Amino acid sequence: MDYYVTLSPGLEKISKNEIDEFKGKINEIRENRGRIFFSGDLELIPKINYLSRTIERLNILLYREEIPNISLDDIYERVYDIDWTEWIKEHQSFAIRPLRAGEHNFTSIDIGRVAGEALIKSYQRDKNVRLKVNLDEPDVIVRVEVIFDELIVGIDTTGDVALDKRGYRVFNHPAHLNATIASALIYLSNWKDDEVLLDPMCGSGTIPIEGALMKRNTPPGKFREEKYGFKFVDIFGYGLLDKIKKEIVENKNIYKIIGLDKNQKYLDGAKDNAKSANVLDTIDFICGDATKLHERFSSIDVIIANPPYGIRMGSKRAVKKLYNEFLSSAKNIMHGSSRLIVITAEDKLFKEAVAKNNFEVKDEFNVMFGGLMTKVFYLTL
Repeated sequence: MDYYVTLSPGLEKISKNEIDEFKGKINEIRENRGRIFFSGDLELIPKINYLSRTIERLNILLYREEIPNISLDDIYERVYDIDWTEWIKEHQSFAIRPLRAGEHNFTSIDIGRVAGEALIKSYQRDKNVRLKVNLDEPDVIVRVEVIFDELIVGIDTTGDVALDKRGYRVFNHPAHLNATIASALIYLSNWKDDEVLLDPMCGSGTIPIEGALMKRNTPPGKFREEKYGFKFVDIFGYGLLDKIKKEIVENKNIYKIIGLDKNQKYLDGAKDNAKSANVLDTIDFICGDATKLHERFSSIDVIIANPPYGIRMGSKRAVKKLYNEFLSSAKNIMHGSSRLIVITAEDKLFKEAVAKNNFEVKDEFNVMFGGLMTKVFYLTL
């Protein structure tokens, strides 16, 4: 079966590793465009939806074609030619979720209307049944995407709520980090079981919590199953998911994880989130200043931070001061094998601070986060 996943653009190499672990065969990686195409067996559906930490949505790929000067008639024809009886039962409802990128003489609404008409007519042709449309709570979600001259049609196995919504969050920080990006940063750091992980500006605790869930082999889908569910269950039933769940072995080991923040309100919220995720016992939440790490810690192995950007602080001067003082303090608690991972939209100011404090940049790459282009830095001494 053919699939494609969507994810935060920039994380393709990290998400590829997950797909490899799940035994998917990569067909195409669209770097910095947030899409990976691959093939594999049916078990990839519950594996990715329930176990993946960096992917946001999994779709079954039904059709893909480059069509120069693509028109609404082209979309109608291709959707009409698909055998929908394999994917939608007679009593089930469906909804088209359209997407358009590029210059066209039609809108995404037009795509949804035409594709919906084609699907209904196609099903009537094959089953003599007129399917019901339910835009709010459909049994089956069909993705019809026109990306420049390419038409992609797929069945959404995840649902309208993407996989970055884990389900454990009970407190929302005004600028909390996407959970899939947080997990990608942890993977990037190669954090080992016996090492200390510090998030010095932890906000609502996403990085420490995702780290704890990762080390304890707790599936991200465990919490979202009850809150949001998985759309593939409506298509295939619970058998596939139950089989995967039986193979999971979690642990209750205690790991060295520290979440630091100077705002007590955020820390209290982080604790509530960690409690909801059943990992509060392995995270030490501390009220403290990220620019004075050397006053509290002697040695840290891995530091991962999502510091405030100019948008959140209101002043470039304040951001520059924060970045300089943070890196200066961090340098004092790092040793030869320590790693520092930072994601920020103020990459120029951060690079200046990196140079001023004589860090070595091992890697840097762009990541799209909530419509904002950010940059990830991997630093060592």
